[in-house]
Amino acid sequence: MTAKLDYRWHLREVMATRGMFSTTDLRPLLAERGIDLSPSQTYRLVVERPERLSLKTLMALLDILGCAMDELIEPVPVAGRRRTAAAGGGDQSSGNDPGVGDLRPRRARIVRE
Repeated sequence: MTAKLDYRWHLREVMATRGMFSTTDLRPLLAERGIDLSPSQTYRLVVERPERLSLKTLMALLDILGCAMDELIEPVPVAGRRRTAAAGGGDQSSGNDPGVGDLRPRRARIVRE
């Protein structure tokens, strides 16, 4: 019997390591590559785990971030998944998402001349 696999989506963490801390940073870069997403679609792509994703969008993300597919998508074995009424069975409330951790934007310093 083969093991069932699931995946973890690391777009938010990869963006943070590249100094991109806002979903609005990603939209124009996607548009340059012919991927036109609304602000809410871009937000959901970054903060949620996509169930369906076009290969053109995936290739654009890999190009923008200069990363390999295994940095963005991590295969993991399926654990006993619990469905919750509030989350609709999604992974958002599972607590497995590490977030951006210690990666934070640098504070701007304004100096008068």
